[in-house]
Amino acid sequence: MTARRLLRALLVALAGAGAAASAKPAGGAGELFSSYRTVTVELRAPFDDLFANARDDKEYSVEGSLAYTADTGERGAIRDVKVALRGHTSRGESECAFPKLKLSFAATDQAPLFAGRTSVKVGTHCDDKDGLTPKYGRLANERSPWREAFVYRLLDALEVPALKARPARITYVFTSGDGNAGEGRRLTRNALLLEDDDDAKQRFGASGDITEEKFTSADAAFAPADTARLVFAEALIGNFDWCLRMTRGDTYRCDARHPLWNILAFTRDGRATPVIYDFDVSGMVAGRHQWFHEVYNEAFVPSKSAAAVEVLGQLQRTRSLFPRDLLNATRASFLQRKNDAYAALKDAPLDEEGRGTIKEYADSFFDAIASDEAFYRPVVVTPESVAWLDAERSERACGARSSIPVGTPVSEALESRGGMARVRLLDVFWHWAPPDVCAAAHRDPVWVDQAAISRQYPK
Repeated sequence: MTARRLLRALLVALAGAGAAASAKPAGGAGELFSSYRTVTVELRAPFDDLFANARDDKEYSVEGSLAYTADTGERGAIRDVKVALRGHTSRGESECAFPKLKLSFAATDQAPLFAGRTSVKVGTHCDDKDGLTPKYGRLANERSPWREAFVYRLLDALEVPALKARPARITYVFTSGDGNAGEGRRLTRNALLLEDDDDAKQRFGASGDITEEKFTSADAAFAPADTARLVFAEALIGNFDWCLRMTRGDTYRCDARHPLWNILAFTRDGRATPVIYDFDVSGMVAGRHQWFHEVYNEAFVPSKSAAAVEVLGQLQRTRSLFPRDLLNATRASFLQRKNDAYAALKDAPLDEEGRGTIKEYADSFFDAIASDEAFYRPVVVTPESVAWLDAERSERACGARSSIPVGTPVSEALESRGGMARVRLLDVFWHWAPPDVCAAAHRDPVWVDQAAISRQYPK
């Protein structure tokens, strides 16, 4: 597709998708998230008490205080800050020695940076280990928070509805319960300050929200353009820690308990807008996924880049979710803001390894949507097509689960014989993911009927 046709597709979609109106959030309170510059914070609280009691008691909190210095030199302080733990998996002691926090306080004139706010979330360093946590795959050191803060900035540059975040350098002062310094322990680490849900709701001009318990499906709640933008954004950042039930009965990577995971659904005038958050185990932040070889094969792309395969895995699934005109419009909208994305990356405070990882995901994403040839890759289009171990079709590659879901991408043919093509599969539907593993689908090329493969999908 030419640049002119992509632009035309974008204009058509924006004119008819009411999602465009929700892409630009309304104004909100305070100056905290009006800058991406690092803010310096001192947070005093009895953290030992908090960590000992709040991991299993979600209502437990302690009293502390906060002081800050903004990049402008402005100083301020807030007394009587309630400090609590937040999050789900990060609360476990085996996962994070220093879990995520939530701060709540009364409105104050002594802290102009926080004007109009009564709460803020804190993304912490989790731990001081080198590598990923064994269970959930977090990068447990202080490089993680600033990488995650950048992901929020990137989404903002691309006009993807998400919470607001800002990098911070926080000194945690461990006090005793009476507010004194106690042992005087001080721990200074990179962190991020994250917008509270209620403040985000106000910023988007929303009057309510749809809870996970009441959520039905994306096709019933959201405009298709909003849903498409969300899925493309999650593909860009290499995030798999999210769930969205697309239609009733959809079970892709979700179950009945979580039709809406790490996504807020804000409502206004009878419409709902999806707002995404929580990216600490995304590829851009963690750097890699420990489960990768249980689902994908890096040999699917010539570069053997795991990041490129992850991006393709989610992007190619969109071809089974949305019509071609919406896919083209969504591609065009991201490409239109590509320069803004790279400008944000150049300016952000990041460790160099993280900057390289983020660039690899971004390069993979923009390359994959840049042209029709890159995006509309060959896929299996014939129902009940079978993956075989040989061209003679004498042995199925995956036993009873050898049928290939329609829309599954295949590589260019490595070999052709008797109307059969030897190809690698990209398991975009997680059809052969645990517990229904098929090593052949994730590791080795298989044989597929050439007539079952086409780029014309969706039509």
